[in-house]
Amino acid sequence: MNTHLLAVYVVAVFAAMIAPGPDMLFILATGARGGPRAGLLATLGVMTSEIVQITAVAAGLAALFAEAPAAFLVVRLCGAAYLLYLGVQALRSARRGSPIADVSEQGGVAGRYAYLRGVITNLANPKQVTFVVALLPQFVDRALGHVPLQFVILGAIFIAFELLVDGTVGLLAGRIATWLSRRQRARQALDAGAGAIMVALAARLAAEH
Repeated sequence: MNTHLLAVYVVAVFAAMIAPGPDMLFILATGARGGPRAGLLATLGVMTSEIVQITAVAAGLAALFAEAPAAFLVVRLCGAAYLLYLGVQALRSARRGSPIADVSEQGGVAGRYAYLRGVITNLANPKQVTFVVALLPQFVDRALGHVPLQFVILGAIFIAFELLVDGTVGLLAGRIATWLSRRQRARQALDAGAGAIMVALAARLAAEH
């Protein structure tokens, strides 16, 4: 792996994970209603879906790059454009100060149900696949060879951050939901930080050759 690209990738994934998105809000709501166990199982459900998606995307892209090297540049430029779009959207959300989703609904959540909902919620989100397609190829260095192995390493890091960040959210959902609901500026800061990193990353990657 290119250690410089790997360091940038870690920062990018962390920024993407800490910004409240559909998966995090789903896990937050599940944990707030069903407790820490339900929140953690919802996270594992999301992770299961992501493993399937990342494996499929990595296998397909690795094969594509091997057969058509020029496709690598096209995918990277399209991915950089999509990351720019996500960054701008996050900055706009920070400016508006969008409220957090309501997680006050009462009632328990069965562990199996939480896990299956996590799988289905993530699989049904086309933006997740688009994000993976946009993000991973940006950090593959074809000059080093072993492209499939590089995808495996990038995917493993992505999943590890999912477990670390969203797993923590699931376990501490009740406290986090209350804290976020009362601190609009904190939510705006998260969105602004993630948006700024995505915009800078997109510009940097698009300029690389």
